[in-house]
Amino acid sequence: MSASPFLGTFLHSVGGLCAASFYVPYSRVRNWDWENYWLVGGVFSWLIVPWAIAMLLVPSTLAILGAAPAAAMFWTFAFGLLWGIGGLTYGLTVRFLGLALGNAVALGLCAFFGTMMPPLFSGELFEMVWRPSGLVTLAGVLMAVSGIALSGVAGRHKERELSDEQKVSSIGTFTLWKGLAVAVVSGVMSACMAYSFAAGKPIGQVAVESGVPAMWQNLPVLVVALLGGLTSNVAYCVYLITKNDNVDKYWTRRTEEGSVPLAWNYLFCAIAGATWYFQFFFYGMGTTKMGEYDFTSWSLHMSSIIIFGTVWGVFVFKEWKGTSRRTHAWLAAGVLVLVLSMITIGYGNYLETLS
Repeated sequence: MSASPFLGTFLHSVGGLCAASFYVPYSRVRNWDWENYWLVGGVFSWLIVPWAIAMLLVPSTLAILGAAPAAAMFWTFAFGLLWGIGGLTYGLTVRFLGLALGNAVALGLCAFFGTMMPPLFSGELFEMVWRPSGLVTLAGVLMAVSGIALSGVAGRHKERELSDEQKVSSIGTFTLWKGLAVAVVSGVMSACMAYSFAAGKPIGQVAVESGVPAMWQNLPVLVVALLGGLTSNVAYCVYLITKNDNVDKYWTRRTEEGSVPLAWNYLFCAIAGATWYFQFFFYGMGTTKMGEYDFTSWSLHMSSIIIFGTVWGVFVFKEWKGTSRRTHAWLAAGVLVLVLSMITIGYGNYLETLS
C-alpha cells in the first residue's frame, strides 16, 4: 500500500479524539469505585472489542497468530504488559489531575519516549539528520514536545490560580503530588505501546503475506498487545476489588453511597471501553500510511490526544474556569504549536515519499 502521510495524520487525529474522549462516559458511572468501572471498561477495551473487530475484518486472525514468529509474539505481549501498567496509572492520573493537566504531564513523557526510542535503537534517527525530509520531520517532533511543554506551563499556572475547592469541584479527587507521581510512571510506561507495535511488525507482515489488506495488518498485532495490557490491569483491579471488598458492587443496587444504576453503569463502561479501543484501531491504520518514518505515528497520536483532551477540559468539564487570560493564552499557544507540529510531521513524511 502506498504511503499517504496526510491521510495517516488524519487517522491519528481521529484516534486521538477517541483516546481523549474515552474517560467521559466513566463520569456517568454512579457509586462504583475506580477499580470497579476500570475493570469492566477494560474487559471491553482489551478483550471483547479487539477480538470482535479483528475477527470481523481479519477472519484469519488465529491462523496469522499461529504462523507468526514466537519472538514477535512474546515481545508484543511483553511490551503490552508494561504498557498496561502505564494505562492503569493514566486512569489514576486523570482522576487526580484532571484531563488537561494529566494529559500534559503523562502524555508529554509518553510522546518523547515512544517516538524517539525506536528510531534511536534502530539507527534510523542518525540517518534522518542527513535528509531534508528527516530534518522537517524531526522539527515537527520537537515542536510537539514544545507544545506539550507549553500546555504543562499552562497547567502549572492553573494550579497556582485555583483554590483547592475549585480544583476538587472541577476534578473531583484532585491531589497534585500524588497525581504527578503516577503521571510520571504513566508517561514512561505508556510509551511501551509504541514498542509493542514495533515488535509486532513481523506479525503484520505475516498478515499481509496471507492476503490481509495492508490497512488491517495491525489488527492481529493489537489483540496480542492488548492481551498484555489486560493481564496487568486485571491483576491490579482484582487486587483492589478484593482489598476494598467491592466485589458485590457488580450486582448490588444500593450501597451506603446511594442507589446503583447497574444497567447504566455497565453501559457507560462498555461505551468507554469501546471508545478507548478505537484510538488504536485508527492508530494502526494511520501507521500504515505514514511511510518510512512510521515511528512518528506515536508523536501524532499523543499530540492529538492532548489537543482534544484540552478541548474537553476547557469546554465540557470547565477545569480551567476561574483562571486568568494569561493562563488561557499559554494553553492556547500549546494547542496551536501541537496542531502545527502535526502538520509539520505530516509534511516531513510526505517529503520522504517523494525521495
